[in-house]
Amino acid sequence: MKRVTIFSFALSLGLLTACNNQDKDVKEVSNEQNKISMDNPFLEESKLDFQAPDFSKIKDEHFRPALEEGIRQQLAEIIAIADNEDLPTFENTFVELEKSGRLLARVQGVFGLLASANTNDALQAIQQDLAPKFAALSDALFLNDNLFNRVKTIHDKVEELELDAESKRLVEYYYQKFVSAGAELSGESKETLKRYNEELASLRTKLSNMLLAASKDGAFVVEDKDLLEGFSEGALATAAEDAKLEGKEGQYLIPLQNTTQQPALTNLKRADVRQELFENAYVRAEKGDKNDTRKIIAEIAMLRAKRAKLLGFDSFAHWSLQDQMAKTPETVEEFFSKLVPAAVAKAKKEATELLVLAKKDNPNATEVNAWDWNYYAEQLRKQKYDLNEDEITPYLELNNVLENGVFFAANQMFGLEFKERHDLPVYHEDVKVYDVIDHDGSQIGLFYSDNFKRSNKGGGAWMSNIVDQSHLLGTKPVIYNVCNFTKPAPGQPVLISWDDVTTLFHEFGHALHGFFANQQYVSLSGTSTPRDFVELPSQLNEHCALDDKILANYAKHYETGKPMPKELVNKIKAASTFNQGYMLTELLAAAELDMQWHTISADLVINDANEFEETSLKKVGLWLESVPPRYRSTYFSHIFGGGYAAGYYAYLWTEMLDYDAFAWFNENGGLTRENGERLREMILSVGNSVDLAENYKQFIGREPSIQPMLKARGMK
Repeated sequence: MKRVTIFSFALSLGLLTACNNQDKDVKEVSNEQNKISMDNPFLEESKLDFQAPDFSKIKDEHFRPALEEGIRQQLAEIIAIADNEDLPTFENTFVELEKSGRLLARVQGVFGLLASANTNDALQAIQQDLAPKFAALSDALFLNDNLFNRVKTIHDKVEELELDAESKRLVEYYYQKFVSAGAELSGESKETLKRYNEELASLRTKLSNMLLAASKDGAFVVEDKDLLEGFSEGALATAAEDAKLEGKEGQYLIPLQNTTQQPALTNLKRADVRQELFENAYVRAEKGDKNDTRKIIAEIAMLRAKRAKLLGFDSFAHWSLQDQMAKTPETVEEFFSKLVPAAVAKAKKEATELLVLAKKDNPNATEVNAWDWNYYAEQLRKQKYDLNEDEITPYLELNNVLENGVFFAANQMFGLEFKERHDLPVYHEDVKVYDVIDHDGSQIGLFYSDNFKRSNKGGGAWMSNIVDQSHLLGTKPVIYNVCNFTKPAPGQPVLISWDDVTTLFHEFGHALHGFFANQQYVSLSGTSTPRDFVELPSQLNEHCALDDKILANYAKHYETGKPMPKELVNKIKAASTFNQGYMLTELLAAAELDMQWHTISADLVINDANEFEETSLKKVGLWLESVPPRYRSTYFSHIFGGGYAAGYYAYLWTEMLDYDAFAWFNENGGLTRENGERLREMILSVGNSVDLAENYKQFIGREPSIQPMLKARGMK
């Protein structure tokens, strides 16, 4: 997942508010400036390589004054551009906009990382308090009449100007952002927009903090280890260590992942324990307490609908998708219609097979419970393919997978080299830092790897930038990958699952997209692409994990160093289509929920979020009690707290592009260096500086096809 922070998301997607009282805003922020100290480490660019943050100097108390000073500076810069009495030119308008906000970007890059991967009460309070101020700052950019007039003047005569292709793209990019953000609204409508956006900014930040707390509070805790029958000794030791870290020494704790299903359900033998763990995850955010999100998600959805109507769109999804590859929610629903029947039919067939196993434990069973699915699926997988996860993990030691798998693949396809750094300060002891060195010996960036789950870390896995690439600004990428793997007890090896391996390759695909950025302008750089394109590089990189040459380089037994047996590799490949009906159905259910929440009319009042969820899924044939959505509405942080509102479909859309592109690779010699260079040149290095749909067609030589995706999932 490509993570977009609350603050940068507000700016990049135009969640903006009106700013008619600009002088007043400057004065208010300027008063806060008095609190900043001259020794605040953010006031100057970091002296470390690539402007990497000096975490040894950064403290929580530095963020608020630095962010507020950054707001003040960028606001002043925007007003200066807007009020420039000289005739508008590309240089004095667009280039100056790209140069603005350097202090703020410097602070946001670090704050966004820590607020999601290593947060605390102080950082969460800053998020909540400053969300409205960031909305007000956004007003000054996209709803400033003078500034829009300058942008429009250049846009209307862009073909007369001697601009290069990327500069023309930047003009179109800004113009579209201004218009879709409401730049052409009347003054009264802008005031309404201001109110909506300030409320949304506050609600989204509040929700993110609620979800973190709800997941933490929902952790499954037991005192009797016999209840965890099925756990390995290593897993028991980890659960005991996790409990100790939470002040529950002598007990066993299983923290919740942000998905509905929990990995531990695969191994727990007792049905009642599986049910309790599952329900902890399922209702984590609907307990009637302070972290109950049912009301707030409905508020967010209804406000987004009202905002979209004000901007002249039928729904939030219609507004949001206009600059995406899909363009409209109708196109997305048509895409879903090609997947839902096949996915549901396969899931129901899988359920019938699993029920046979379930009846052996409970002769009265009439269906497979949601909390039992993964348990019996693992048993069936063992039967069908003689494949046991416990056989696989000894060959998947984390550091080996990263350095001799993920990094090795990047070397084979692109000629990259990686060198671990021990001299750069990090924000947590678990974090590693690497130099990223290109095939010509030049260093192209820094990579931070943070892999273990913590109670103060958001769930899931993601990539983002601390420093963005831009030739104009003279900056190269500083990028991080964050995962949530279980950290073993002290002295135990760090063995991960095959899903974890896929996650590592996936997130590093995003990192490659960022490292190969080659843009003049930061707004078009690297992963700053439509959501339904940004997941293509990451999903395509997943295929490296099972490439014979790459797999042989990293899949080695952690004790003996012996390679994974060929028979086991063949089993993994043979099992690749196993349980795909379930997996695709849970993804489709989540994606449909996203679309249903974001195609509501502005007049609809949602009083019961759970009822809305059930009705929405029944309407499209995806209400299967045995196959719940990958994320239920109440903890669907991607769409209510993150940057994927009306965009979760992008994972499946780009999966279509991914398998289609991978088919091209297979037809043209596989994951070779030559094909890697073509991928780098035509996909990974272009950012958002070209028409990506047209560029993709040029890469594979035709229109994209959904058939390779269906075949890969065993549905064709």
